[in-house]
Formats: sequence, C-alpha cells, structure tokens
Amino acid sequence: MPKFKIRNGNQMIAEGAIAAGCKFFAGYPITPASGIYKSMIDELPKRGDVAIGAPDEISALAFCVGASQRGFKAMTATSGPGFSLMIETLQYAVMTETPLVIALVQRLGPSTGGATQGGQGDVLLAGNAIGGGYTIPVFSPSTPVESFELTIHAFNVAERLRTPVILLTDKEVGMTSENVDYSALPQSGIVDRKLFVRSNGETYGSYRFLLPDEVPEFAPIGGREKVTVTGSAHDKSGRLQKNSPETIEVLRHLHEKVVANSEEIIRLDIDAVDGADVIVISYGVSARTSIEAVAALRAKGERVSFCNLRTLFPIPEKEIKKAAGNAKKVVVVEENIVGLYRTQIERLFPDKKVSGVNAVGKMITPGDIEKEILSKN
Repeated sequence: MPKFKIRNGNQMIAEGAIAAGCKFFAGYPITPASGIYKSMIDELPKRGDVAIGAPDEISALAFCVGASQRGFKAMTATSGPGFSLMIETLQYAVMTETPLVIALVQRLGPSTGGATQGGQGDVLLAGNAIGGGYTIPVFSPSTPVESFELTIHAFNVAERLRTPVILLTDKEVGMTSENVDYSALPQSGIVDRKLFVRSNGETYGSYRFLLPDEVPEFAPIGGREKVTVTGSAHDKSGRLQKNSPETIEVLRHLHEKVVANSEEIIRLDIDAVDGADVIVISYGVSARTSIEAVAALRAKGERVSFCNLRTLFPIPEKEIKKAAGNAKKVVVVEENIVGLYRTQIERLFPDKKVSGVNAVGKMITPGDIEKEILSKN
C-alpha cells in the first residue's frame, strides 16, 4: 500500500539529507528555511549524529567545513541574508575542496527584504558567488519530491567532486505542504568521498591529482595522515605558493573538475512537442506555474514545449539548446525583476526571440505566462 504523508519541501530536504548520510548540521534560524533547521535539530540527535544551533550564519558554515574536513557529511540551511554572510567561508570551502551542502531557501530581497514573501532573486548570487568565476553546482527543486531527490543528488555530487553544492529553493516550495507518496520516492545510490589508502610508503598530498578534472583523494583531519588545509593559493601538497606552475594548475583544476563532470551533475526535465513554436523554461515554484500554463495552451491547440531546470549551474547549455529545437520563441519564467537566469542563457539563442515573464513581491500566474506566449511581439 502506498504510504502517504503531508510534507513540504523543507521537510523533504531534511529527509533527503539524512537519507544521503548527513551526520552533521549547523544552522541559524531564518525564515523561510527554519523548517529545515527544526527538522535536522529534531532528527539527527535521535541517530547519534550532531545538529548545532549556531550563533550566526558565518559560524554555521564554518562548523560545517570543520565537520566535513573531519570526514562527516555536513549541511547548513539559510536564506538570502544569511547566505550573504556565508560567502567568504563558501569560497574557503571551494579552495580547500571541502564537500558540503547549503540549502538556500529564497525570499524577497535585497537585504533582509520580506521574510514571509517569496522570490527567486538569489539565482545569480548563488551561481556566481566565487571570486574568479569558478562554478559550483546549483540545483533547484520545484516540488517536495524533487526536494528529496535533489538533496541526495547534491550530497552525492559534493562527495564525488569534493566541492560545496547549493540547493536553491524558494519560500513556496519550501513551505507549501502536499501529499507525498513515499513508496514512489526516487531511489538514488549514495556516494561517499574517495578516501586515501596508503600503499608502498606513499605520502599523502591534500590536493594531489594527475589530470585537471580528477578529484584528490580525501584524508580526514586528525587521522593518520598529515592534512594541510588552507584557503590561500597552494600547490598539490597544500604548501602556500603565489603563482608557481603547480599552483596555477591547482586553481584551474578547481574549475575543471566541475565543468568536466557536468553531464553527471546536470538534471532537467523536458516535455517537448514536435514542431513546437515556443519553449517555456523555468525553475522552482515558477516551473509549477509554467506547467499549468503550458497545459492550458496545448488544450487550445498551441504547440508549446517545456523545460524544468533542476540544475541551474553549471548551465546545461547543450541540453537547453536541444530542448528548444526549432522553436522560434523562448520564454523564461522566474520570480525576479529583470530575468536573472534569462541573462545567462539568452546568448544560446541568437536566432530566436527570447523574452521573460517576471514578477517581484507576488507569484506569477498561468495567465501571465499565456499572455506572453500568445503575444505577437
């Protein structure tokens, strides 16, 4: 018999994290991410694991870095104001190749904005938070089930590539409850970071690799191996270097290991129609509105395809272009003023009309999307 429970996206992120093997959580309560905080504080200690209420967001992510460097899967959860405080430590996690997951539940911004109002305004902040243009994976669920599935995927990618990963959701997905059929939840294998095993007197190098897209083996701080962890430019052993050839090789590797494994990272759903004149592209709660609009337009005889972006970064360029096919018009739907993600992908379509449906301080309606698709402009 199917086992149904009423769950929201925040609860399913917490359940996905536990299913993925998360052993450590640190966070600071912030709307609309507090449901993740509460669930992890409630559930992890029951399993003998650790959940900490941190004094602030900076400390929360620093605690996660420390736990991960000790060998534990770690996660924090926050919203826009808290994420802004975390960015320096996030960059440290990139430089030190520390796997962890940040659940970023968006609300209206900027600054403290509207704590109980939704928005999708942090997409570029999340995708471009690393100095130097380095890419970190960013995933975006649109339902509680996707929240569960993508949380596991986020942990797997973090562990496999030794990188921080952002799970970018929004207030409506995080806090809206619906029936979840647990018997039909997607089943995903669990990935753990590759550990260094000494052989033939080999010494450990904290960031040792042969090819730029390879991921260094991991050894925990406090274990048998000497581990050097530094946020400064370094060689493969972790020794501080300014601009030696090996240091530059390490810096390039931080980018290449993500880009080269993009096919493993990318997740998106495409609902294509042969001969479609228009494709709608969206993510998060706006993807759910888009699905309703596309269904209504098809009922009226319109040929409209749809793409739900569950991976925002690295940008799934090849997959998006293939989904668009020969459509003449591309409509990107997102809940922010200027069409943030649209600015990232419109260059993919030099021969198509690219437009957006946008809103701030309110949710986009199916009617808004239909109006744009049917417009002749």
